[in-house]
Amino acid sequence: MLFEVWAPKAQRMELVVEGRAHVMRPAGRGWWRGDAEAVGGVRYGYRVDGGPVRPDPRSRRQPDGPDGPSAVVDHAAYAWRHPWPGRPLNGAVLYELHTGTYTREGTLDAAAQRLPHLAALGVTHVELMPLCPIPGTHGWGYDGVSLWAVHEPYGGPEALKRFVDTAHGHGLGVVLDVVHNHLGPDGNHLPDFGPYFTDAHHTPWGAAVNLDGPESDEVRAYLVGSALAWLRDYRIDGLRLDAVHALHDDRARHFLAELSAATDALAGHLGRPLFLIAESDLNDPRLITPREAGGFGVHAQWNDDYHHALHTALTGEGHGYYADFAADPGRALAKTLTGGYFHDGTYSTFRGRRHGAPLDRVRTPAYRLLGYAQTHDQIGNRALGDRLSATLSPGRLACAAALVLLGPFTPMLFMGEEWGARTPWQYFTDHTDPELAEAVRRGRRREFAAHGWAEHDIPDPQDPATRERSCLDWSEPAKGPHDALLSWHRTLIALRRSQPAFTDPDLTRVRVDVADGPVVRLGRGEFEVLVNLGPAAAGIRLGAGVAWDLVDAWGDVEPPVPPGGTVTLPPETAAVLRRLPPDA
Repeated sequence: MLFEVWAPKAQRMELVVEGRAHVMRPAGRGWWRGDAEAVGGVRYGYRVDGGPVRPDPRSRRQPDGPDGPSAVVDHAAYAWRHPWPGRPLNGAVLYELHTGTYTREGTLDAAAQRLPHLAALGVTHVELMPLCPIPGTHGWGYDGVSLWAVHEPYGGPEALKRFVDTAHGHGLGVVLDVVHNHLGPDGNHLPDFGPYFTDAHHTPWGAAVNLDGPESDEVRAYLVGSALAWLRDYRIDGLRLDAVHALHDDRARHFLAELSAATDALAGHLGRPLFLIAESDLNDPRLITPREAGGFGVHAQWNDDYHHALHTALTGEGHGYYADFAADPGRALAKTLTGGYFHDGTYSTFRGRRHGAPLDRVRTPAYRLLGYAQTHDQIGNRALGDRLSATLSPGRLACAAALVLLGPFTPMLFMGEEWGARTPWQYFTDHTDPELAEAVRRGRRREFAAHGWAEHDIPDPQDPATRERSCLDWSEPAKGPHDALLSWHRTLIALRRSQPAFTDPDLTRVRVDVADGPVVRLGRGEFEVLVNLGPAAAGIRLGAGVAWDLVDAWGDVEPPVPPGGTVTLPPETAAVLRRLPPDA
């Protein structure tokens, strides 16, 4: 079997297979090659210039964790059960899921057993949070290493294939969250091999990944190769790219454009749709503008501006980055629903400067933006990891669902949101380095102490109980009011998928009217989505000479029978109306 590794500064390289060393030969441009007999499961690693044996940077499996030897994986050995034509992003409904807390077992196989629930819910894609190896057993996954491998406590590579295969059998696509902007400090051995990082740029996690310095061609190829491996070898349908604003790249062709071109080429080769979804706080339209039009060609992005506008309208919170949105929540909600970005060159008090640029509403399909009321970030980065359900009534949760699931953007739910889960989702880690564990613990408490929280109130990330509290309670969906919320989510998703008006990609055809703050009227084709977030009943006068049918509602809403009549929404209710033809 041929083994290859890139180590441009090494003077001597050895391949160590099952404890036996083999001298490797230079292969040009910093690459080394070696041959040894090996089959699936065989352990191996590399010794650089006589140093300790390190795992393969392109390791497909780390059976003993990030610091242990790599293991050979034969991807061709898995017998796929379900042929899969793919599912495109247009028309999708995503569901973000953390493997380690979706079930108490915290494995991919246990999560796969819950996939019938998601199929019945009506979502189209499961978005898995990062799966690369991390220290210990449990964590969020954003400090992973070995970007080609699957965290062993989750079940390793075979378990991921079983999960994807099972999801496809239920008609569900799978999206994987990948982290290219940094690697975890614990178990990161890439610097032993080459200049994967650079001090020319810096990120919140330290030195930046080397995307534009000397030897950066191979670093970029490493990241692109990892991305394509998930899509090809595991039949993943799309990738969510973490914090792309931290991918510092001064080259003429940005790394994201290179990655999107490679993804599109692979989609053409495989004959099924593949897509990239970026997380970015830049509000830069170039990110989701096609490459041929001068953009980076990423297929979609998370839209935090919409989240912030919706969150302030629902909760009244106005601290930190919510301040600009809370100044006039109704206007912020209307602007994001019709224009995508709130900050499109406007002044941001949080940043102390102008921020963003306008999105081209004519040429940018609405599905290129993801809309959501909750995500792992927006819950887990709160001091107590509290969901909206901790403070909002079921009625307000139902209103939020209507605005997300029947809004213009690609909707995304965070696990448990569909039934108003009461379990928190807190920040937890399992660092095996005592000094690093203590630094994380102190840093978390110091961060929130600056905002007035008592240190003893902040959950200890290293305490196993913090992860336990964050696991979903699967007994909740059968109880009230959770069962009613679950039914409402199923109704809204079914309506979205059955009525073309709700997946119309043209942002210029979205109509929004916000009256007196708590009342929102969202028009989509022949439909009107009416939401009353307020504590008092509200009357909404409909178009003169038009008859309407009440499609469905959360709350006791009377149908507006006479043409041009007024529909009355009780407090914290939502209704979906359909305009009837003139002769109806």
